[in-house]
Amino acid sequence: MQRYGVNELRRMFLDFFEEKGHLKMKSFSLVPHNDNSLLLINSGMAPLKPYFTGQEIPPRRRVTTCQKCIRTGDIENIGKTARHGTFFEMLGNFSFGDYFKSEAIHFAWEFLTERVGIPADRLYPSIYLDDEEAFRVWHEEIGIAEDRIYRFGKADNFWEHGAGPCGPCSEIYYDRGEKYGNGPEDVMGGEGDRFMEVWNIVFSQFNNDGKGNYSELIQKNIDTGMGLERLAVVCQDVPSLFDVDTNQAMMEEIGQLAHARYEEDSVKDVSFRIIADHVKSCTFMASDGIMPSNEGRGYVFRRLLRRAARHGKMLGIEGRFMARLSEKAIALSGDGYPELIEKQAMILRVIDQEEERFLKTIDKGLEMLNELSAAMEARGERMLSGEEAFRLYDTYGFPIDLTREILADRQLSLDEEGFQRAMQVQRETARSARKTTNYMGRDDIYQKLDADLTTEFTGYETLEDTSEITALVKLSDGESEDEIADAVTDGERCSILTKRTPFYATMGGQAGDIGVIRAANGEFCVEETIALQGGKQAHIGRMRSGMFQTGDRVTLSVDAENRARTARNHTATHLLQKALREVLGEHVEQAGAYYDSKRLRFDFTHFQALSPEELRRVEALVNAEIVKCTPVRTEIMGIEEAKRSGATALFGEKYGDSVRVVSVGEFSRELCGGTHVKNTAEIQAMKIISEQGVAAGVRRIEALTSAGLMEYFARGEEQLHRAAALLKTDASHLSERIEALEKELREANSEKEALKAKLANQSMGEVSAEKLGGISLIVKELSDVDMNGLRNLGDQLKEQFGDAFVVLGAVTEGKPFLMATATDAAIKAGAHAGNLIKAIAPIVGGGGGGRPNMAQAGGKDAAKLDAALERARELAGEQLAQR
Repeated sequence: MQRYGVNELRRMFLDFFEEKGHLKMKSFSLVPHNDNSLLLINSGMAPLKPYFTGQEIPPRRRVTTCQKCIRTGDIENIGKTARHGTFFEMLGNFSFGDYFKSEAIHFAWEFLTERVGIPADRLYPSIYLDDEEAFRVWHEEIGIAEDRIYRFGKADNFWEHGAGPCGPCSEIYYDRGEKYGNGPEDVMGGEGDRFMEVWNIVFSQFNNDGKGNYSELIQKNIDTGMGLERLAVVCQDVPSLFDVDTNQAMMEEIGQLAHARYEEDSVKDVSFRIIADHVKSCTFMASDGIMPSNEGRGYVFRRLLRRAARHGKMLGIEGRFMARLSEKAIALSGDGYPELIEKQAMILRVIDQEEERFLKTIDKGLEMLNELSAAMEARGERMLSGEEAFRLYDTYGFPIDLTREILADRQLSLDEEGFQRAMQVQRETARSARKTTNYMGRDDIYQKLDADLTTEFTGYETLEDTSEITALVKLSDGESEDEIADAVTDGERCSILTKRTPFYATMGGQAGDIGVIRAANGEFCVEETIALQGGKQAHIGRMRSGMFQTGDRVTLSVDAENRARTARNHTATHLLQKALREVLGEHVEQAGAYYDSKRLRFDFTHFQALSPEELRRVEALVNAEIVKCTPVRTEIMGIEEAKRSGATALFGEKYGDSVRVVSVGEFSRELCGGTHVKNTAEIQAMKIISEQGVAAGVRRIEALTSAGLMEYFARGEEQLHRAAALLKTDASHLSERIEALEKELREANSEKEALKAKLANQSMGEVSAEKLGGISLIVKELSDVDMNGLRNLGDQLKEQFGDAFVVLGAVTEGKPFLMATATDAAIKAGAHAGNLIKAIAPIVGGGGGGRPNMAQAGGKDAAKLDAALERARELAGEQLAQR
């Protein structure tokens, strides 16, 4: 058997099924599209769910993919075993109502035995217990002996996930030989390492109603999956996925950085595996536009990267290293995923910046853990609370296993149950943040519409069209459920679907159109337009008058001014992206956008705030292009031709074979399905009104154009004149008037502070000090002195008495205030202002603290000020008596 490499096996698989009439599709993004049930794509079939449910028509009845996947359910086992990984590639061939069991089994067998050359006598098929059809194919058509076909139960060979399509499976196992195990567990279906499952064919032939009742599907589908790395393990005859050629190359790179070798030290091997796996996951996530953050996908990214960075420290790797390893991962996988090479500069910068951020936070975490450990030991405690451990983990990104190790070194322990409780709360919060759906994706009323219904968009050419209503959906008013209806009447809120529409549906960041749908017997106000699965569009709004029925002919009219203003903002966003690249560099990628009739918002990858000069240059570039009155043109072309023409693609987006290219002269060229102006002159001008960070490595610009910009200037002018009137001047002299008022205010405040100091000194009157070991202890109550006055008086008393520990209290406007301050000599003698104030503040119903030399607190109970100062005198005496 030939030792094929990972990249070679990927090509062989896709080419084989392409020869068998399958459409070879590129891997979908790791970010699920219209599927709230998943955080990240975790299987080959996950992006194809709409084809399996029938909500979308597949581009071909036969499809093959190699899908990049990430699973994090076993993250704590990554590195500790040779079989767990977060990133993997899933080879798959799919049939949507085309071929079924016989062809699927034949394809699998032919590829494994003839194309790859795996010896047939080392392959063992398994089937579901009573799947006689699959048994017949394996036995009679393929020629496998009866005793080599294994029947397994529902837990192993029946695929289902709650309600929805399901069915029996047929798996193919490979016998790796006795060198990988000869114990009682090393049998077909056992837990040993000898027999490895390499191929799984799911025969999707039933529908589960969620209550255990199964019915035959009219359209039977095939969903097959084979882990690419598993196939490479078989072909290369290596112990684990970490030993295949691409991962071995990663291990060698890590070894060079760590001055160590993989498989020389079992403890270090764990770190090698974690780093190799997590770097690859982070690289692919970054390539799909996922940015590290504290929630959702970004949290997965951040956690994996920080875990890998921490293990780099454990291996003794100095400084930042993950970008170098990411570059290696890109070189190894770029053959199958060209987007890695296209986005390399961006990927490396994201990873390097996040690693740098972590190296700073881990130092902060160590500092905090040291403080917590010292406080525990001072209290005579031996266990760190679960809440504190979780705060270190969640807020500072400090790995829990590192917390355990450091505590163990100090003979301390961790409240594991408390930590797990805090983790569970976080998991439940994250889970509730995502909508609960079935495993096939969105679970709403629109899923019940006929899958053959589609909507043709005509809005590029016209803003008014006539069409037929194909479906009506009454929308919930809070007391009832959404329902498909035959008619809607005056006042009802609903969705209207038509065969054709000039209304643009919200997508790609562009807000959908608004307008009116009319017929002889009714009028409907369109408040928003949305895109649905399967090429459908829904017009959402309320019936103004009359009644509509399914089948009615209607006239659909888009609000022309709203569309025009939205188009101006959309085209301006294209100019803005190009200008940002010119000013900041090619690493700038779109990370999100929104444009409606009022404004535009553009999120982009960059790693620091823009300077005023950079913002000025960006704005100037955009406006220079606008005043050129440049024509905007759109073309339909093949995706490869579009890329050769220099068109910019949306980060992480999946495109078909044909794409729409929007060009603004020679300045900007992007793949885009939105609506645009015909000439840049329509935009009039663009003004950036804000720039801010929204996530790690992501900045946001908000800007205005055309009428929105004129309204902004009008509001600003109105506010300017109003401010000038309030200050009794005109707009042209407003700055001078403000400067004059500021000078007057400073002088008045200076006089006020001088008067307050004079009154405070008068309030202090005669002061006496008690001598304790050479330190003057002064405790005194004053009247009507604020905190600033107390601090000033404290400084005066320290200067007057020399080495002193001063505690002052006062009631101002009915509220008590406390202040303590100590000289260096007093601190050496035992004085600690912070501890003293912390102890007495609760007496007056407050809280506070501070440093050894200065502390303060406020309270609520002025009547207890005497008691607080008396306690202060006792505590100060105790502190000074300790030394």
